[in-house]
Amino acid sequence: MIIKNKIGHIDYFVGDRIIDTLELEWYEANKRILHKKTNAGTSVTMKFLKENQQLTEGDILSDDGAIIIVVEILPCDAIVLKPRTALEIASICYEIGNKHLPLFYFEEELLVAFENPLFNLLLSSGYDVKHEMRKLISPLKTTVAAHGSSSESLFSKILKLTNSPE
Repeated sequence: MIIKNKIGHIDYFVGDRIIDTLELEWYEANKRILHKKTNAGTSVTMKFLKENQQLTEGDILSDDGAIIIVVEILPCDAIVLKPRTALEIASICYEIGNKHLPLFYFEEELLVAFENPLFNLLLSSGYDVKHEMRKLISPLKTTVAAHGSSSESLFSKILKLTNSPE
């Protein structure tokens, strides 16, 4: 089966259709070409032509009326950070950004795939850091917005917070 785009999210009514899960590692969620098998054994080839076709937990890739193929992101070893202040958020983002690692956000926590040197650096810097199995499903868009775009990036929002008088 060839899939060229996602068709929705599982939050709509499923009814009596069978859900077949396509398990992905966190780093496979933004691949443009990928060959995998669902839990039921269906071969799936994803060929996404559009850029930034980020898949996330619950995305529907196929719905034939009887079976729905849904994405599930597998848990992985992760560094979990709970920043206490806006300045700490900025410092953590700076440290992780310098290493060009993708950063994820979930329920007031910052998550990054586990790397022992990074874990030790963050721990020795005094951050509230833990090593846990987590799903990396909400990538943080930390890049600067394109010219002419009205949306602010996370970096510009943090700068406003850290430079504003309290």
